[in-house]
Amino acid sequence: MSFRKIDVDAYDEDVLQETELYDPDPRDPAQVLGDTKQKQLAVRSALNKGDITGALNVALDGPPYGPNVEEAKNLALQTVVSVLNSTKSTDVPTVLRSLSQDEQDTLMKYIYKGMGMPGWGDVSGSVLLGWHEKLTEIAGTGCIVRVMTDRKTV
Repeated sequence: MSFRKIDVDAYDEDVLQETELYDPDPRDPAQVLGDTKQKQLAVRSALNKGDITGALNVALDGPPYGPNVEEAKNLALQTVVSVLNSTKSTDVPTVLRSLSQDEQDTLMKYIYKGMGMPGWGDVSGSVLLGWHEKLTEIAGTGCIVRVMTDRKTV
C-alpha cells in the first residue's frame, strides 16, 4: 500500500473541518434557491428600469454560501454577471463607489468565480478583467486579500 493514498487527516483528532470555519447558512437549500430566483427577478426588473446600481445592490445582498447550495450559487453568479455585462464601462467607477466595503468584497468574489469557470455561459473575460481593474483601483488591494482569506465562498 502506498503511503500517498492514505488520508492522514482521517487519523488526526485535531483536524479542522470546513464546517467548523464558519456558521452554515441557516436556510434550507430549497429556500436558498427560491430566494436566489426571487433576487434574479428583482435584478432583471431593476435592469429593465436602467437602475444598474440598484440591480447590483440586490444581486450582492445575502449571497448563498455553504454546502448543498451549488445551484443557487451558480444562479447568483449568472445574475451578477448579467449586471456586469449590461453596464457601460464609463458607469463602472460610479457604480463601484456606491457599494459598501462588504458589497465590494462580495463582487470581487463573484469576479474571481467567473474568471475561474472557463467557457462558462456568457462570461466575457474582458468584462470581468475590466471590473476587476476598476474595483481594485477603488477598493484597494485589501479587497483582494479579504476575498482570498474569507472562507465563505460564493
